[in-house]
Amino acid sequence: MSLGALEATVVSTAMPTVISTLGGLAHYSWVFSAYLLTSTACVPIWGRLSDLYGRRRIYLLGVAIFLVGSLFSGWSQTMVQLILSRALQGLGAGCIIPLSMTIVGELYTLAERPRTQAVFSGVWGVASIAGPLVGGYITDFLNWRWVFFLNLPFGLLAAVVIAAAYPPSRRTTSVQVDWLGAALLFSGISALLIALGDQTPGGVWLWVASTVVLLGGFLAVERRAPEPILPLDLFRTTLIARSLAVVFLVGVALFGAIAFIPLFVQAVRGGTATQAGQAITPLFLGWVVMSIVGARATVLLGYRTVSITGSALMTIGFLGLTLVDDTSPEWILLTSCTVIGAGMGTQMLSLLLAVQHGVDRSRLGIATALNQFSRSVGAAIGVAAMGAILARGIAGLNVPGGADALAAGATALSGPMRTQFAAALHRVFVTGAIVSMAGLIATLFLPAVEFGRGVKASAGEQMLQAEMTNLEPEDEPVTVPE
Repeated sequence: MSLGALEATVVSTAMPTVISTLGGLAHYSWVFSAYLLTSTACVPIWGRLSDLYGRRRIYLLGVAIFLVGSLFSGWSQTMVQLILSRALQGLGAGCIIPLSMTIVGELYTLAERPRTQAVFSGVWGVASIAGPLVGGYITDFLNWRWVFFLNLPFGLLAAVVIAAAYPPSRRTTSVQVDWLGAALLFSGISALLIALGDQTPGGVWLWVASTVVLLGGFLAVERRAPEPILPLDLFRTTLIARSLAVVFLVGVALFGAIAFIPLFVQAVRGGTATQAGQAITPLFLGWVVMSIVGARATVLLGYRTVSITGSALMTIGFLGLTLVDDTSPEWILLTSCTVIGAGMGTQMLSLLLAVQHGVDRSRLGIATALNQFSRSVGAAIGVAAMGAILARGIAGLNVPGGADALAAGATALSGPMRTQFAAALHRVFVTGAIVSMAGLIATLFLPAVEFGRGVKASAGEQMLQAEMTNLEPEDEPVTVPE
C-alpha cells in the first residue's frame, strides 16, 4: 500500500528529467492523469471482485498488474509508452489500496481494527511528504527509471508474504460476474474524470454527455444483473449512504486545499518551491498523527462523535485559510493547514470503520472500495471546481511567462496582479470552507451506531475472526447494526 500511495506523488520530481530523456512535453500531464484516472475508476470493480472471488487471489492479481506496470514504466522509450504503462500501474494500485484496508477489516475484530487501520490510513500522509523527496533523491543519485524499478523487489516480497500467509478462499460455487456493468462503470467514471480535466468547452460537453449515457446504461444494467458489480441496495442503507456523502464532501474540500495552498505561497507570497512544500507539510503531519489518535477515540467515543469532531476541525482550518493574505503572519497559514490535516486524519478512519461495520463480510470489499472511491471522485471534482473559480478570478490577468509559468509556481506576482490573484485564491479558500461546513452539517445526520466501545477482543474472538476468512459468506453469522 505504501508503494501504491507513493506512486501518486513520487513521479512529480522526476518528470523534468523524464522530459529531457523522452521528450513529449505536450503529454506531460497525462503521465499523472493516466495513473489517477485508472486507479480511481477501477476501485469499485476490484472491491466487488474480491467479494466474489476472495481477497487473496484478487489482491495478488492487483500486485502483479502493479508490478508489470512499474516494469514497463521503467522500460519506456517514449512518452506514449510511459503513459500507457502508468495507466496499467494505476489499474493495479486501484486494487492494492482498497483491498489492503479490506483485508485488515477481515482479519481483525471491531475492537482491534481501529489500531491497525490507523497505520494504513497514515500511509497516505507519510507518502505525501516522502514522495517528492524520494523521487528527487532517486532521480539525482540513480536514474529516473529506478523510481519505477524499485517497486519490484518490495512488491514481490509483499506478494510472497500474502501468498504464503493469507488463507485462500474455499468458495466452490460458480460466480457470474457482471462484466458489462463493470465496463460501463469504468468507462463512465473515466469519462467523468476526463471531463473534469478538459480545458476546451466543446470537449467538456462531449465528455459530460458520454458520462451521462454510460452511467445511465450502467444503472439500467445493474438493476437486472443477478450479481451486480455495484449492488445499488447498499445506498439504501442509511449508515452507508450518509457516510459516503460525508467522505465525498471531505474529498472535495481537502484536495482542493492541497492543490492551491502551494500556489498561494509561491505566486502571492513570493516563496520558493521548498517553502511551498513546508507550508503543506503540517497538513500531512496532522493527518498522520490524528489518524492514530482518532483510531483510539473511535473505540472509546464512537464513530459519530469522532467524525463530527474531525469535520469541525476541518471547517475551523478552512476558516483560518480565508484569513490568509499576502501580508498575514505565516503562523496563520501553518496553523490552518495543521488543523485541516488533523480533522482529515480524525475523520477518515472513523468513517471507514462505520462503512465496514454497516455491511456483512460478503460485501466488505465493495463497501471499503466505495469509501475510497467517494473520496477520490470528490477530490477530482474539488480540484476542477476550485480551478474553475481561480481561472474566472484571474481572467484577463497578463502573467509574465504565461499561464504555464504561473501554474508551475515559477512566477511571483507583484502589485495589482498579486492583489487580483490573492483575491481569486481567497474565493477558492472560501469555497473550501463552505464545502467543509456542508460536510460538518452532514455529519450531524449520521446514524448513531455503537460498535466496539470499550470492548477488548479476547484471544478466542481473534482466532474466530481469523477462521472466518475461510468461511463462505452465506455460512457466516451477520451482525446487523441498530
